[in-house]
Amino acid sequence: MARFSQYLLALLPLVAHVKAASYSLSDNFVGPSFLTEFAVLNIADPTHGRVNYVDAATARSQNLTYASGDTFILRSDSSTVLSPSGPGRNSVRLQSNKQFGTSVMIQYPPHATRLRGVNDQGPNHATLHTSSGCVMPAQREQTGTSLQLDCDVAVNGNAGCGVQLPQANSYGPPFNANGGGWYAVERTDSFIKVWFWARNDAAVPADVRNSATSVNTDSWGTPVAFFPTTASCSIAEKFGPHNIIINLTFCGDWAGQDAIFSNAGCPGTCVDYVNNNPAAFAEAYFDFASAKVYQ
Repeated sequence: MARFSQYLLALLPLVAHVKAASYSLSDNFVGPSFLTEFAVLNIADPTHGRVNYVDAATARSQNLTYASGDTFILRSDSSTVLSPSGPGRNSVRLQSNKQFGTSVMIQYPPHATRLRGVNDQGPNHATLHTSSGCVMPAQREQTGTSLQLDCDVAVNGNAGCGVQLPQANSYGPPFNANGGGWYAVERTDSFIKVWFWARNDAAVPADVRNSATSVNTDSWGTPVAFFPTTASCSIAEKFGPHNIIINLTFCGDWAGQDAIFSNAGCPGTCVDYVNNNPAAFAEAYFDFASAKVYQ
């Protein structure tokens, strides 16, 4: 629901390899800063979900956002039965005021009922969605499993070029039962890499676990997902400076497809379910301890 995404030595002639650098902490979003450093976007959902993104005042009055000194929670409405002809379920879409280029981003959510998936389906996926002309190599240095290779939004039902993470506890109930974990993304003009560590994973790098003021991705091991620049995809051309977006959406272009919804074991349609089962969304929320950006 919330979107969140990410060579073998024999491929080195085809893949530009850039040694990772050290990065210094530039932004630390904790508690109230998720509201002061992010804009609440009252817009139509770009993924055409059964959702109604409310403004900041409505989010506060309906308790869809909550911030304390060390916690930020973003949730959806869980009490309203929706009219089929009316707007979607009230929810929140945040967008960072700042844009970021080459950087490392680390998010530590102790609880996230939904990352990118359908219902309790897991593990999580890291996915790129681009314009035409971006195809990933089938073999690359990652621990995850490539699902699709063409990142073009106009093919494969906008599935993007996804990678399934190897950890079952990267998403949904297993993620929550384990106390959450860390997601990290490194992006440069040459590649995008994604890492995930469960909360009790002995392999969590010390600079990540200890919220260090600088990090070095060389010490983090093989990423779960790796999207390199190749002859068939230029990361620098496809991705300019970007915002951080945090949102909860329902159904839409991907999860709303009848085949995907029914494969999750659910009767009816996704839209009908969202309309008629408000209590099912009581646990549809993000609980963030922090989000850090290193540049």
